[in-house]
Amino acid sequence: MLVVIAFSASALVLSVTGTLILPYKPNRIDLTNVLALPSLTHPMGTDNFGRDIFSRVLSAIPLDAAISVFVVAVSIAIGLSAGTLAGYLGGKVNEMIMRTTDVFMAFPGLILALAIASALGPSIDHVAEALLAVWWPPYVRIARAETLAIRENLYVLAAKASGQKTSTTIRRHIIPNILPTIVVYATLDIGGVILVASILSYLGLGAQPPVAEWGRMVFDGQDYLFSQWWLPIFPAISILVTVLGFNLLGDGLRDIFDPKRQLHLR
Repeated sequence: MLVVIAFSASALVLSVTGTLILPYKPNRIDLTNVLALPSLTHPMGTDNFGRDIFSRVLSAIPLDAAISVFVVAVSIAIGLSAGTLAGYLGGKVNEMIMRTTDVFMAFPGLILALAIASALGPSIDHVAEALLAVWWPPYVRIARAETLAIRENLYVLAAKASGQKTSTTIRRHIIPNILPTIVVYATLDIGGVILVASILSYLGLGAQPPVAEWGRMVFDGQDYLFSQWWLPIFPAISILVTVLGFNLLGDGLRDIFDPKRQLHLR
């Protein structure tokens, strides 16, 4: 929980203030201080250009946060819209939406994202687009499955019998009951987006130098792993801790929103 709060607060503050509050400019080259060990002056050391790694790790937070929020938010919007329609209306609408979803889910997500990002070219924007292309289908499936269960409840049947519009019924009675499940899944997904975006940047398809991004920083520092270990280790730890933090938060929210799981744990 603390990790998620720290990550979110850092992303918000750095988005507003930019690099003004950082100890050093992230791209400031200091050839007199190349590959300096971690110290009080440079808590995470410096890289092969003398840039402060601590400042670069912090400056990468808004970028990773923006990618994850964009991908997850748009995926939720697509998933809720398409999934609830498929589950509530059924028939040809359901077939069309689910067959389209199945096409995207037929390929391993990382491989498809890698192919799309490669086709679009190296760019952090293209990474976000590639991730969005493979991230929305699970939300459609979740929304559809939840809608199929909810639409048989008496209050939904009563709304339908009263002549209420389909859009109104979905908005008032279906979506509010789906949101807890979606929120839990989305919380787990934010860490997943950060991890996959870092992998794509590590492979050279995301952020390009001199932009600071955790995956790219791991790639740039990998040749120094056994001599100047701090170059790849601190960005890698940042990825690990952030992803783990969101996963633990998602697990906690799942326990809160799932009464059956609570009874089992008791």
